[in-house]
Amino acid sequence: MYICPLCKGTDNQFYHEDKRRQYLQCQSCQLVFVDPSQRLTPEQEKAIYDQHENDPGDQGYRRFLSRIAEPMDERLGSNQQGLDFGCGPGPALAQMMRERGHNVDLYDLYYYPHSEVLQKQYDFVMATEVIEHLYQPDEVWQQWLSLLKLGAYLGLMTKLVKDVEAFSTWHYKNDQTHVLFFSRATFEYLAERDSLDLEFIGNDVILLRKSKHEST
Repeated sequence: MYICPLCKGTDNQFYHEDKRRQYLQCQSCQLVFVDPSQRLTPEQEKAIYDQHENDPGDQGYRRFLSRIAEPMDERLGSNQQGLDFGCGPGPALAQMMRERGHNVDLYDLYYYPHSEVLQKQYDFVMATEVIEHLYQPDEVWQQWLSLLKLGAYLGLMTKLVKDVEAFSTWHYKNDQTHVLFFSRATFEYLAERDSLDLEFIGNDVILLRKSKHEST
């Protein structure tokens, strides 16, 4: 029996299969995920990440990241404290937010494994092209929520699942480091479960805000 890695649901049905992997969908939170037995090892995963060239000075890359940096900055006050989670070897987003007057810490499992920053709380946490890679998304999601002050923002970038037909020819699933695929319905499930305000911006930016009042 497969267990959903996000919500721990047990009703998970076949969704799609290609030459390399099988994909399942949770009927509770609608997450699409790779059969866990077909994931890469950490060594194989890092070897792929080491090939990425995310240069903070690359104008094309900065335009890509501006899709989340600009709306996040618009919602923040001045001189806010943030965390770039999963920043990779070239933390361009952190640099862009610093240029906007914010203080930003870095965390990345492979490149900036500074666990002390995970003991703090922030006005905003950003994770771009991160959530689709997680092997233990439930644990990381709870960690993100614990990092947020009341009223703080969680900003994510990830491509969203539309339907099985589109998924079957979707280039995004072909990256073997991508093991989770979220839809609007999945984020709506999480927002309702965890009392978060939710906003979708464009096709791949998701902003969630922690309620200013603790739930009882």
